[in-house]
Amino acid sequence: MAKKPTEKAKAKSAEPTKAVKAKKTTAKKTTTKKSTKKEVAPEVIETESVPVAQETAAVVEETAPVAEATVDVAVVEEVKEPKVDVKAAQAEFLDSFNWHNYQEGIDLIEDKQLDEFEKLVKENFVDTSDEDVIEGEVVYMTEREAIIDINAKSEGVISLNEFRYNPDLKVGDKVEVIVDIREDRTGQLVLSHRKARVIKAWDRVNNAHDNAEIVSGFVKCRTKGGMIVDVFGIEAFLPGSQIDVKPIRDYDQYVNKTMEFKVVKINHEFKNVVVSHKALIEADIEEQKKEIIGQLEKGQVLEGTVKNITSYGVFIDLGGVDGLIHITDLSWSRINHPSEILELDQKLNVVILDFDDNKSRIQLGLKQLSKHPWDAISETLKEGEKVKGKVVVIADYGAFVEIEEGVEGLVHVSEMSWSTHLRSAQDFVKVGDEVEAVILSIDRESRKMSLGIKQITPDPWTDITSKYPIGSKHSGLVRNFTNFGVFIELEEGIDGLVYISDLSWTKKVKHPSEVLALGDKIDVIVLELDVEGRKLSLGHKQTKDNPWDKYEKEFGLDSEHTAKITEMVDKGATIHFNEDIIAFVPSRHLEKEDGSKLGKGDEAVFKIIEFNKEFKRVVASHTVLFKEQEVKNLKRASKNVAASNSEKATLGDLDALANLKEQMDNDK
Repeated sequence: MAKKPTEKAKAKSAEPTKAVKAKKTTAKKTTTKKSTKKEVAPEVIETESVPVAQETAAVVEETAPVAEATVDVAVVEEVKEPKVDVKAAQAEFLDSFNWHNYQEGIDLIEDKQLDEFEKLVKENFVDTSDEDVIEGEVVYMTEREAIIDINAKSEGVISLNEFRYNPDLKVGDKVEVIVDIREDRTGQLVLSHRKARVIKAWDRVNNAHDNAEIVSGFVKCRTKGGMIVDVFGIEAFLPGSQIDVKPIRDYDQYVNKTMEFKVVKINHEFKNVVVSHKALIEADIEEQKKEIIGQLEKGQVLEGTVKNITSYGVFIDLGGVDGLIHITDLSWSRINHPSEILELDQKLNVVILDFDDNKSRIQLGLKQLSKHPWDAISETLKEGEKVKGKVVVIADYGAFVEIEEGVEGLVHVSEMSWSTHLRSAQDFVKVGDEVEAVILSIDRESRKMSLGIKQITPDPWTDITSKYPIGSKHSGLVRNFTNFGVFIELEEGIDGLVYISDLSWTKKVKHPSEVLALGDKIDVIVLELDVEGRKLSLGHKQTKDNPWDKYEKEFGLDSEHTAKITEMVDKGATIHFNEDIIAFVPSRHLEKEDGSKLGKGDEAVFKIIEFNKEFKRVVASHTVLFKEQEVKNLKRASKNVAASNSEKATLGDLDALANLKEQMDNDK
């Protein structure tokens, strides 16, 4: 049972009543002109002029089927029987009408129509306020611009400069655009194809990076550290290390080429993109590397390519796996740098010498593929034979001489000269010198050879006794100092030693460098000769007369000399009589006659109280001069007393003599 309408609803029902009456009148007129078929009822309903009646009929049709049927019957009956009571039918309709369903029906119709309208607008019109990339169609082209239809209220324009990459653009082509300006000063919609390409390109680059996709790019030019690549219209950076798995020396060969890359890094803040071509081939190389490593065996010969050359060796690419040939394994002969025999990208065969447990470090050899030179060395080479060769290496202990390719002998520094005074090998030879030597020893099994250079010349000690007899005088060069003497070279291979005590007759030398310098030429006399021990004792001071033989007479005991005190030392002072004679004066011998003592710079007469030629010792005294005079006076007085008194001496005289003796003892 339908709810009874409210007072407000009843007030609104007045107009529907009139509408029904008008409908009835119209229906009657229609039936008088046309046949009375049942099809008239729908026509009458469609031609209603009252909106409320239309809405009511629609609501009855959709939300109240029972009521709709009632209305249809009533209308038909009205047509057939004009005398039906319309008011009663209207009242019956209003009593049974569901006003709640009527309002819900109105809302449902509005929502449905609104959705259909929005769908229609979305399909046919573009919102120019969005910043999304949209697709448009070229509808017209001028010399400078292209007119693009994007289903907006007006067409947009784009400068043809943005299509320079596509010179074949024509009407009807689909292009991606973005709204740049919704309305310029002339009200024109301005679009941008370039910005749309950039946005689209960044989307594609990001997708390629996230999905690890392979992209195609055009290498535009070189730059510092790599190349600039155009990827989807974005300039990306290709580092030099990411071009290939091997070092690239010529970057220009990749310019203006289209290559495949992987996007390896994107910096959204600075809009930087980094791509890599190396990443595409690393996977294949890794598989190839595993296959090669799995088949590696010591002694295996493989073909490789020179990848890199260093001072210590050469890196060889074995097809994804790198191995190192050390410089000592490149050639049987010595080389200073691997570049002397190999160059980059050179293909060659190598042999595997060794590798670690995981085979990540592979040691290769090149010289091992050829026969060892020692195996081909002539059997005629034997000890004592003279050979010629080139100095290839110099060390402190000697020099290596290559007599054949890959065959070397060592010349020890002691075998470079007959001199017993050892020097550095650099003093005799230098790298590259062609020398002649004698084979001292040869060991074919251990592949070692000892050579000697000094053996080319005769041993100077063979006739040493005739050349340097004892007592003979010679000239030599100062070659070396020791704490006990100096070595003098008389000739190459003949060195003699001058002891420190044989350097000077007069000076006390603490070290030879005080009186000599390296390279000085001095005269010496042969003092001793040991042929078996190859030792020669020399003397330098012996080349001059010993001045002490003369000084022994000039500065003998009790001789008096005038001199000046030059220096005060412990327990006395020193005085210089000449360049060679330096005398010592004890403190008690510095006392003067008045009781005072001599000081530095004082000049006085001194008496020599000690002279030792062997130890070059001279002692002088000033005090002894007047003390001796007192003794003389005492002796003279004693003689006078003895002469005047022939009688025995009295006790007092004895006391006087005793006191005088005591005084003399004290003076001494």
